[in-house]
Amino acid sequence: MSETNITPVVMPKWGLSMREGTVNEWLVEEGTEITPGMPIVNVETDKIANAVEATDGGLLRRKVAQEGDVLPVKALLGVLAPASVSDNDIDEFIHSWVVIATDDDETPAVETDQFIEVNGLRVRYVRKGDGDPVVLFIHGFGGDLDNWLFNLDAFAHSTVVALDLPGHGQSETRLAGHTLAELAAFVADFMHALQLPAAHLVGHSLGGAIAAQLALDAPETVRSLSLIDSAGFGLEVNEGYTQGFIDAQSRRDLKPVVELLFADRSLVSRQMLDDLLKYKRLDGAGECLSALHDSLFAGGQQSTLPGRELSGTSPPLLLIWGEHDVIIPATHAQSAPMGSRVEIIDGAGHMPQMEQANQVNRLLQQHIEAE
Repeated sequence: MSETNITPVVMPKWGLSMREGTVNEWLVEEGTEITPGMPIVNVETDKIANAVEATDGGLLRRKVAQEGDVLPVKALLGVLAPASVSDNDIDEFIHSWVVIATDDDETPAVETDQFIEVNGLRVRYVRKGDGDPVVLFIHGFGGDLDNWLFNLDAFAHSTVVALDLPGHGQSETRLAGHTLAELAAFVADFMHALQLPAAHLVGHSLGGAIAAQLALDAPETVRSLSLIDSAGFGLEVNEGYTQGFIDAQSRRDLKPVVELLFADRSLVSRQMLDDLLKYKRLDGAGECLSALHDSLFAGGQQSTLPGRELSGTSPPLLLIWGEHDVIIPATHAQSAPMGSRVEIIDGAGHMPQMEQANQVNRLLQQHIEAE
């Protein structure tokens, strides 16, 4: 058997906590010529569903996993091989495939639950890799670093960092301040604590406004900006979402609110709602969200618009927006400064980094690698 001509398609690892996935649907048939980047199979985790893109090209000779199969990370989903490879060789390859656990699989807590004290606040973060460039991900209102589930591994040869902002996720339920300037200063202090003198900032929603404010206040710390459905470029914000998220105390109340985040509302799973409710029930979480809302989004109006003060070229700016965003409308992208790049993503709402992760990752890679 010539294994060098056989390429496995395996269950991906999306996020540091992922251990298994469910095969929802094959998007291609056996006999299809696969090209790198082609979506080939839909997989669902306990967080959300997404398409697995081919990392290699070749002829899809065999679908090994069937729809409905629940399989561990690195399990064999399919096999690519030239027509010259015999069926017997493919059978032998499949039979010999073994999923071997690594230290990453066996000790997830070491990687997923890193904490550091910044200005007296205990902050949860993830740090992966040690290459250049450094990419820092900043989530939005009510979110946490798991909002970057499908994005962190797109920068395998870089230093990748994501944090839970104070009052969010598993960070301390106490705020570092109520204004964008105070939040941006805290992120700068977080970077200093991790000995990161500068980084490419990727911010979503409120996190985008924080990144933009940091670029204005401390431009030496920001190498580029990639802002996704960002606050800070227009006045309107959907108070039905922001206040609704604060007020919801049950899965029944929370579900229609969280569905506003997505163009495909079926992506809102029971597990997603349970994770959010678990966070919202932490002592002080509601008070933190209310304080931020009253300072930044009261009455459905954004109080501070740092995006409109950016130059678009220093630092270089990429704006990504879900076309169907009902939280912060995509029309706000029209306020992008001259010299910036704007990309509107079809088939996505307020969370394109989750709904259309592969497309967003390519845009982020292009923007960051160009600098």
